[in-house]
Amino acid sequence: MDNFSSPASAAARRRGGSAIRNHQDFWSGWLFLFIGCGFSALAGQYPIGAASRMGAGFFPLCLGLLLAVFGLLVILSSLSRRGRADPMPSWKPGKLIWILGATTVFALLLEPAGLVISLLLLVFISSKASDRFTVKGTLANAAVLVTLNVTLFIWGLDQLIPVWPAFITH
Repeated sequence: MDNFSSPASAAARRRGGSAIRNHQDFWSGWLFLFIGCGFSALAGQYPIGAASRMGAGFFPLCLGLLLAVFGLLVILSSLSRRGRADPMPSWKPGKLIWILGATTVFALLLEPAGLVISLLLLVFISSKASDRFTVKGTLANAAVLVTLNVTLFIWGLDQLIPVWPAFITH
């Protein structure tokens, strides 16, 4: 039984099931819809222009609308009768704390410790939120993430992000 009852889900429960067949898709769709509508509303603060002469708000408006439509499609697909229903996953606040803590550590250490060390800590701390944690998998994930970030942001986009701590580079 889900905690977020609606008339549709109450009627479905009376018939012997939930209207929501895939809870992850349902709530992800709402997140996409909410963020897409927010981006579209904020884009309205800038001149939109026209397709032939785009203003600063044209691209964010289009992306926001596209994300909102995608969210609506995901919500509708989660209500489909095809496929088997999945139960509402249990809420585990400890996992959220690991993920938010890892992101905070990354943000606080990016300047003083550099991109490589910050990314390594981000991957290792956030991997503690996984039930399927393995050192080998985490090392592979960290290696790929560090390689892609250094290649893209440092070499490709020439960003002024320190790669290593200052005591190593000086």
